[in-house]
Amino acid sequence: MKIQGIEYRELAERFGTPLYVYDAEVLTSTITELRGVLHPAIEVFFSLKSNPNVSVFNTLRAGGARAEVSSLVELRTALLAGAQPHDIIFLGPGKSDRELIACLETGIYAIVCESFAELDRIELLAAERDLYQRVLLRINPAVAVQGSRLTMGGKPRQFGIDEAEVLAAGDLASKYRHADVAGVHVYMGTRILDADVVAKNTRYILDLAERVVSSTGIRLDAVDIGGGLGVAYFDGEEDIDAKSVAEVLNPMLEEFVSLHPGTRLIMESGRYLAGRAGVYVLGVRYVKESMGERFAVADGGTHHHMAAVGIGSFVKRNFPAVALDRDEDADPGELQSWNVTGPLCTPNDTLLKHAQLPALEPGDLIGVLRSGAYGPSASPGLFLSHGFPAEVLVHDGQAHLVRDRDQPEDLLRPQHLLDLTATTATTTSGK
Repeated sequence: MKIQGIEYRELAERFGTPLYVYDAEVLTSTITELRGVLHPAIEVFFSLKSNPNVSVFNTLRAGGARAEVSSLVELRTALLAGAQPHDIIFLGPGKSDRELIACLETGIYAIVCESFAELDRIELLAAERDLYQRVLLRINPAVAVQGSRLTMGGKPRQFGIDEAEVLAAGDLASKYRHADVAGVHVYMGTRILDADVVAKNTRYILDLAERVVSSTGIRLDAVDIGGGLGVAYFDGEEDIDAKSVAEVLNPMLEEFVSLHPGTRLIMESGRYLAGRAGVYVLGVRYVKESMGERFAVADGGTHHHMAAVGIGSFVKRNFPAVALDRDEDADPGELQSWNVTGPLCTPNDTLLKHAQLPALEPGDLIGVLRSGAYGPSASPGLFLSHGFPAEVLVHDGQAHLVRDRDQPEDLLRPQHLLDLTATTATTTSGK
């Protein structure tokens, strides 16, 4: 199998395995299509938490994506890739002073505030520096989304301020001098595969934004409608269709824009933009049978791709996977049931369970597809001190190393060996 004309075997031999491979053509076509069909007032912000690789974001940025970040490193990544401060928002429920100060000093478009206590903190830090910072209030809606694979609001959450609390807050427009409260953010759910669910969520958010303005007196510089567009991973699922989303979303957005022509409309997207562009490439080390089941023990596992365990499901379901050494058009022969496991000392290190694959041998390559989002960024890469894999971006038919593989010295460098002999001698002499 190939990516932009390059065989995966060639990439494995050049860069080693396990390995993440990203297709720049897929990244570009996805952001281009989404921006092309949505109402022109909507700006698409890439959620770097889904894939914080600077070259992956740079590819999407070149296609028109802005940046949604949630840590100091993600902020610096966005800036390194060329994002302008006006096109960056920072969110997350536990921001440190260091992160807030970085936002203030960088002059990003908005800090998404998750509590009134955080709003007070932003006011204090901005006042100390005689700065003014736009703030969007993240609101935990009073209703939960139906049709989301992962609900982010409508229940007791660490995210945002409860809708009722915001509506009862009174005059916020004049309460803060340096924290400029001027918009709302609502993220109701993720992995949504139904366009009508996206439309229903958006309608609720736009109506809520107007109610907040009416009750608190704030300006409405921006409304962040979240997003949560999903991709299909498992049997019985289908990708959400961008054109179908636009058909139900654009009329209500046009109506809102006509009433609020100066308001910036933001949609966040991580999984949808990056998920289909990545393949996690594994090398088979051993094959064996145990109590009647086949096992392929690979050089990569859940420490690099925890999402493949099932994304919150209690029942193990497999990401789509293929044997990369086989020709795409060739008959794979009789498929067999395989458990594909990694090198970790836990039975939970199972990437694929009873997956239908051709007969496997040591040295074969397996590709876990749709792995461009929430791979390394959502995985315990330090388990057993293996570290994270290399990452490669294929652009215009050329493969580029965009992240080095962690080496033992990389993992040992931050550690400090305590000389127990010297410590004991000091303690003894101190007596």
